[in-house]
Amino acid sequence: MGIPVNITVGSHVWIEDPSVAWIDGQVSEVNGQEIQVQTSDGRTVVANLSKTYPKDEDAPDGGVDDMTELSYLHEPGVLHNLATRYQLHEIYTYTGSILIAINPFQKLPHLYDGHMMEKYKGVPLGKLSPHVFAIADAAYRAMINEGKSNSILVSGESGAGKTETTKMLMRYLAYLGGHKGTQRRTVEQQVLESNPVLEAFGNAKTVRNNNSSRFGKFVEIQFDKNGRISGAAIRTYLLERSRVCQVSDPERNYHCFYLLCAAPQEEIKRYKLGDPKSFHYLNQSNCYELVGVSDAHDYLEIRRAMDIVGISEKEQEAIFRVVASVLHLGNIEFAKGNETDSSVLKDDKSRFHLQTTAELLMCDVTLLEDALLRRVMVTPEEVIKRSLDPEAAAVSRDGLAKTIYSRLFDWLVDKINNSIGQDPNSKSLIGVLDIYGFESFKSNSFEQFCINYTNEKLQQHFNQHMFKMEQEEYSKEEINWSYIEFVDNQDVLDLIEKKPGGIIALLDEACMFPKSTHETFSQKLYQIFKANKRFIKPKLSRTDFTIAHYAGEVQYQSDQFLDKNKDYVVPEHQDLLSASKCPFVVGLFPPVAEESTKSSSKSSKFSSIGSRFKLQLQSLMETLNSTEPHYIRCVKPNSLLKPAIFENVNIMQQLRCGGVLEAIRISCAGYPTHKTFSEFLNRFGLLAQEVLEEHVDEKVACEKILEKTGLAGYQIGKTKVFLRAGQMAELDAHRAIKLTSAVKTIQRETRSHIARKNYVSLQKAAICLQSLCRARFAFKLYVTMKREAASLRIQTKFRGHLARKSYTKLKCSVITLQTGIRVAAAREKFRYKKQTRAAIIIQAHERRHKVFSYYKKLIWASILAQCRWRGRVARRELRKLKMASRETGALKEAKVKLEKQVEELKLQLQLEKRLRMDLEEAKDQEIAKLQNSLRGMQSKQNETNTLPKEHEAAQKAIEGDSSTVEKKTVPVEHAETVEALTAEVENLKVLFKKEKQRADDSERKCAEAQESSKEKCRKLEETERKVQQLQDSLNRYLLQGVLLGMLYSRRIT
Repeated sequence: MGIPVNITVGSHVWIEDPSVAWIDGQVSEVNGQEIQVQTSDGRTVVANLSKTYPKDEDAPDGGVDDMTELSYLHEPGVLHNLATRYQLHEIYTYTGSILIAINPFQKLPHLYDGHMMEKYKGVPLGKLSPHVFAIADAAYRAMINEGKSNSILVSGESGAGKTETTKMLMRYLAYLGGHKGTQRRTVEQQVLESNPVLEAFGNAKTVRNNNSSRFGKFVEIQFDKNGRISGAAIRTYLLERSRVCQVSDPERNYHCFYLLCAAPQEEIKRYKLGDPKSFHYLNQSNCYELVGVSDAHDYLEIRRAMDIVGISEKEQEAIFRVVASVLHLGNIEFAKGNETDSSVLKDDKSRFHLQTTAELLMCDVTLLEDALLRRVMVTPEEVIKRSLDPEAAAVSRDGLAKTIYSRLFDWLVDKINNSIGQDPNSKSLIGVLDIYGFESFKSNSFEQFCINYTNEKLQQHFNQHMFKMEQEEYSKEEINWSYIEFVDNQDVLDLIEKKPGGIIALLDEACMFPKSTHETFSQKLYQIFKANKRFIKPKLSRTDFTIAHYAGEVQYQSDQFLDKNKDYVVPEHQDLLSASKCPFVVGLFPPVAEESTKSSSKSSKFSSIGSRFKLQLQSLMETLNSTEPHYIRCVKPNSLLKPAIFENVNIMQQLRCGGVLEAIRISCAGYPTHKTFSEFLNRFGLLAQEVLEEHVDEKVACEKILEKTGLAGYQIGKTKVFLRAGQMAELDAHRAIKLTSAVKTIQRETRSHIARKNYVSLQKAAICLQSLCRARFAFKLYVTMKREAASLRIQTKFRGHLARKSYTKLKCSVITLQTGIRVAAAREKFRYKKQTRAAIIIQAHERRHKVFSYYKKLIWASILAQCRWRGRVARRELRKLKMASRETGALKEAKVKLEKQVEELKLQLQLEKRLRMDLEEAKDQEIAKLQNSLRGMQSKQNETNTLPKEHEAAQKAIEGDSSTVEKKTVPVEHAETVEALTAEVENLKVLFKKEKQRADDSERKCAEAQESSKEKCRKLEETERKVQQLQDSLNRYLLQGVLLGMLYSRRIT
């Protein structure tokens, strides 16, 4: 894309740089085809002139809204303009009718609110700042005004913001064509809510994007004659089926699996789910959650969106039951069986997941196991059942999972289309295409081949559209454009899709033969396309092949081309699921017609994904060709997915892949620079000043300027000047020469003016200096005369001063001498007084020291005497106390003796009491005997009736006092016995009195002994207390003596 330009020393240019793609600088030296450039970062670089592009120094600081307004339309100019606007948060930029949208990686709600939609409503394209709403409004206005269908093509690599841009387009179209004031479920609501449903089942996290669309989507929004949305249809392309079974770290599987694992607990229990880490189809990657995304919340939002779209509660339950069955199906593992090339379920865990899968799909568990472990081969003679080894069984399991999921996704799309409905009376529509951008990775497989094939078709459509727009612009300006060449990429498309020799046709042919492998397929490609310049055979690989696409060369690995191109359902799987008890599952796998089952195995089993995708793409291109296209190219500014980072090299590659640079190339092939007459004259009028002074027509003036410059090949239209590539730079070179000449003239005149001004200033300064010198000389003469007169007076005054000074000096010397003598005498007197005073002080200190020493000795002696005296008194008291303690010991011994005596007396008293009691008992016994005797004698007296009165008196005496018996003469025959008894009683009384007296004496002595013992105990306690007091006093005196001694010793030291 090199442009022949006139570059001289001092020109500002762009040169290639490996780190930032392009860097600006100023030319410092030109040597033929090589130039030396001082770059803006301070380096000196030598560059080739053919790879150098001029820089527009007159470009606005904030960039331009439309890059076709750039004076130099080339790669570095485009990149610099985008970078400048991105730093100012201007994420949208036009390139003609193409909108370039750079992902800001941050929320910008002010760009998409209702105020912005109202602002862009009905405004022509280009009147306001670039915006996605402007493109949607232009498509809507073109459809309304011209009655022709329009389409908006959104493309870009993963993470560039295609999905969000599509959402904004659909929001704005729903805003323009919505049914206002209605409460029912409108078509536009269903169209908008279909986005989150399809995203849940068709989007996944990839390395480049957390919400990457893994399918292409074309939404046809139908409008009635009043411009209201009346219907819609969604077409999807090439769902990435392999992601269901294979996920690379740190990517994720489709969102719906994680949403279901985060569902409410009752649903998790119903589907027997758990942590995503426990499922094989999810734990192949360590990424299970997205930052800032709640799967539980999104699950509820998806259920709400399904309600709005028109999916019933029963259908939703069936959908998630199928999704759960895919997860359980992936956890079924296989091990080698007993037979050769056979397999069985690995363990009880696999048996559980098999059972759960059968329950969720409502099919027979035994048939499901047979469908996974065996294959049925039908021959004309017999039906053969062949077992699968563990690897083949795993492939069969994954194939079933992919088939189930792809059928479920297709059913969702059909259900949404049926629910929204199409308007058969609609005459116009707006299609929004959200398609994957050009892809080129380290490893490129069948998916990248189909994606890049799609982009080649879209690029051809884009090139044709751009060429058509250029033609319309040239026709409108009535210029000759017949010689403009248009480069097409039809040769790449022929390489891919041509029949019968295209890559897709050869791939279908290889898939039809059972013995074909990717190696034979690759060798056949090498053989057929060895002369094709778009097909390249890599040197270090036997199976890879490279295609030179419009965006660059891509090397494909053909290892899985054959497997991924085959889209057929295993008959065992088809029979199993078509016999399910669940109507929903049966709807996903309708029974195959009888005649198709009887046809050949090749035609019934094989269906080419590539051929089907080719037909879908042809249908899409027919639709796009019937509409007026509008292009939005989404760009990802950096691979870190962070705001405010602009990676030049990465963006250049995306612009190249997105066809933006191809559009620039097409523009450069014609007339890339379009300038209105006024703009041209304002910029280049200085090349022919005389033309501007003539005040001729602008068109004539432009022609004269171009004729004067000697350019050829330009065109002048009705309102614009059209310049070929490089002519703008040549005009700028002439302009720079003219400006340089003008600058030199201005510099020359300026130098003359400065020199003349300096001369006049110097002349004025000389005159002024002469005047000052004369004045200075006169002043010096006056000063000399004045100094002579003053010198005489000074001499007079000086002589007087000297005489006065001599007298003063003599007087001062005498006074000084007198002062010195007086000072010496005073100093001697002071010294004597000072010595006398010092002697007195020394004597006083000496006397005080002696007195104080004597005083301290007296104090110490008195303390010592007191201590000794107190010690003596204490010893005397101690002796007394010791004597008292001895007396106390004697008292204690006496006390002990007395206590012993008291004990003895107590014992004696007890003995006396016992004897008294014995005597009492004996007396009672005698009295009883006497009473008995008296009773006997009374009985005898009664018998004899001789002594009644005496008997009564004796009886009374006996009853009245039992202790005494009065002695009476009884004239009975036993008088002697009574007397003897009476005498004995008297003796007993006497003995009793004596014993009682002795007991009383003993008690008295015991009491006296106790009193004496108490008195002695009291005296003993008092003595002990005095001893303790004396001991405390002695200790205190000793302690005082020790302390005084310590104080005295300290004072001495």
